[in-house]
Amino acid sequence: MEKLKINIVIAGRTYPLSVNNTKEEEGMRKAANAINKLISMYEENYAVSDKQDVLAMCALQFASKAEISSIEKDSTNREVVNKINELTQLVDSHLQ
Repeated sequence: MEKLKINIVIAGRTYPLSVNNTKEEEGMRKAANAINKLISMYEENYAVSDKQDVLAMCALQFASKAEISSIEKDSTNREVVNKINELTQLVDSHLQ
């Protein structure tokens, strides 16, 4: 299947990209939209004159959200595994 060629605008710059399908295109466009909204929020609320600083702040926010989500997922997974182990031991004890 042929790749789709799209243009994404972030912080006023256009980036030509190739994506595999329309779902990937939609994801890229939504991500660019989220980045541009965050850029606008930082520019409106903070005295930031350099786009690079704003983009660094955006990158930090998105990366930290991903890391926090990963940490929470790992914690939840450990809790689930512990509960399953407890239930398995309980069932085993009743079967013996």
